[in-house]
This record gives sequence, structure tokens and C-alpha cells, in this order.
Amino acid sequence: MFDPNRPYRSMLFSPAANTRALAKIGSLACDGVIIDLEDAVDLRHKEQARKNLIGFSATHARASQCLVLARVNAVGSRWIADDLSAAVAAGVDGIVLPKVRQAADLDHLGAQLDALGARDTPVWAMIETPQAVINLSQICTACPGLAGLILGPNDLTKELGAQATPDRAALAYSLGAVVLAARAFGLICLDGVYNSFRDTEGFLADCEQGRLYGFDGKTLIHPDQIAGANTVFAPSAADVAQARRKIEAFDTAQVKGAGLAVLDGEMIEELHVQSARAVLEKHRTIIELEKDRVIE
Repeated sequence: MFDPNRPYRSMLFSPAANTRALAKIGSLACDGVIIDLEDAVDLRHKEQARKNLIGFSATHARASQCLVLARVNAVGSRWIADDLSAAVAAGVDGIVLPKVRQAADLDHLGAQLDALGARDTPVWAMIETPQAVINLSQICTACPGLAGLILGPNDLTKELGAQATPDRAALAYSLGAVVLAARAFGLICLDGVYNSFRDTEGFLADCEQGRLYGFDGKTLIHPDQIAGANTVFAPSAADVAQARRKIEAFDTAQVKGAGLAVLDGEMIEELHVQSARAVLEKHRTIIELEKDRVIE
């Protein structure tokens, strides 16, 4: 089930039609996988992909701590009903709905899940259309089971008629809007994929930009991207050390009766201490997750 306190640093898309890719998931150190029944599956292989999803779920060691989501086809497509039936039968941890445009899309999905007796299944909305960006507030409040937002940069860039550049300048407003909406409504937010999976330097820069905006993690298209995302979206050793110093400085100041502290010429208030404690809690959670992770 959805746990807002677990890490979502690396969420790997894996085509449901590719049995070899599915077989490798248990040996990967990603925080989660999104088994794809949508874009990555050719029309001729949709039915087999659903069977593969169910088969994967039956054999996958859930003790691996890897979150398993399924991306179904969009609302209004002729495949979504069968996709949802397969996802529910597989017992996935959540449904990823692509090309969400408005609250009505999530209402439609909720009705279908309700008919399958799975209304409580967590839902992740992909924000990859201009309409979705404009309607973020209504999307975030449409579904009580909404767990998170996932940016879809490829489709969004295309629909904007924009140019894809390394700095993602055309998506700056959308990047900020997705994080803002997620934080306003208590949701997880994932940055979109980076297409050039052999470009390690570019990928890491993309991750750093996403972290700067405030994203919790990144969706990936290749296992080679997992380690980089796990590193960037986790507190570094320097982050942890600095967080501890801030807390210590503030506690010392309070003992002396002061309401704030000064550390390295920087004013430390309660809000900074809260952020520092969040860094330490995230660090602790990641350590515990990796200690308990079972690699098949």
C-alpha cells in the first residue's frame, strides 16, 4: 500500500511484454517499478502483456521492498478495462493513469476500480498534458486514493509545441506546478524520464534539477539509471552531517534561552530544524530499506 514515508528515489518503467526485463526486476536496487501496459506495449501484445503482469506478481518476492505499480492505458481507450482487471488480479501496489487531463478522468478510473472491488487501490496520475497542468488542483482533490503525481515530459513537450533542451526551460512552469500541487495536497511527486540513458552526465544533471525543484524521485527507462537516481535523491553524507550540526546548534541555543542559533554565519530557526530532522528521517528510512532489501 501507499506509504508516504518510504523513499521513491528510483521508479523504473518495465515493459510488461518483455519477460526478460520483468525477470530482472528482483535483482535491481530500484525503490519501485512501473510495469507498463501502455506506450511500451505494441497493440499485438497487449493481451500477453497483461498475462505477464499477473505472472510476474505471482512470482515476485514482495519482501524485496520494491513497490510495484502498473501503468494502464488512458481513460477512454479500448484497453483500460482489461488492463485494470489484470492489475487488480495481480495485486499491484498502485495504478498509474497516463494522460490525465481533468478530475473526471480519475472519477472514471475510480468507478472502474469500484466495480472490480478495488476502490482502495492507490492511484498515481501522470501529468503530461497542458490541461493537466492547468487543472492540477482539481486533479489532486478528485480521488481520495491519489498517492502521487508523475511528470510526463515527453508528451508534455510535444503538446506544448516546445523544444526539448537540456535545461528543460520550456517545462520550468510545469515542473514547479507539479511539485507545488503535490506539496499542497500531501502527495508524492516524481520527475519524468530522461531519454538518453547512456548519457550519464546529462542524466545526473536532470536528477539534480529535479531534486532542486523538490521532486521525491525520478522515473527511469533503464536499469543503469538506478544507482544515479538513488544517490541524487538521497541525503548525502554532507547533508546528514550538516543537518545534525543545525539541530545541535539550535538545541544548544535553546538551553541558553535563545530562540535561534547562528551556525557558520547562518541563522538557524525552528523551520530549519524541522527540515534538518526530515533529512535525518529520510536518511534513516533509506538505510533501513536497503538493510531489509532482498535481492533475488
